[in-house]
Amino acid sequence: QVQLVESGGGLVQAGNSLRLSCAASGRTYAMGWFRQAPGKEREFVAAILMLTGGTYYADSVKGRFALSRNFTKNTVALQMNSLKPEDTAIYYCAGRPGPGAYRNGDEYGTWGQGTQVTVSS
Repeated sequence: QVQLVESGGGLVQAGNSLRLSCAASGRTYAMGWFRQAPGKEREFVAAILMLTGGTYYADSVKGRFALSRNFTKNTVALQMNSLKPEDTAIYYCAGRPGPGAYRNGDEYGTWGQGTQVTVSS
């Protein structure tokens, strides 16, 4: 079973940036980021195909967030710019072994422990 470890969360003011990282202990077909705010359902943020680097983004973060990967090191990084208070949530890294609906968290088999991102206004 692949293990995932996230890092990089924290507290920032609106308009600033944060960079989240996720390291996998083995190969995954794709990796995604999801987030969950208090009292809300988990939502898709972004996903990347580890071999090709192809990316998918939620409309709410498109143009502000950028997901990249290092195929050799099995790591991904989520660069979050122009952060808004509504981006406040626990962010989870997830891995999946094959293609499918990348926005569907139920299709991901491996999850990290989560990292808190708080954006103050």
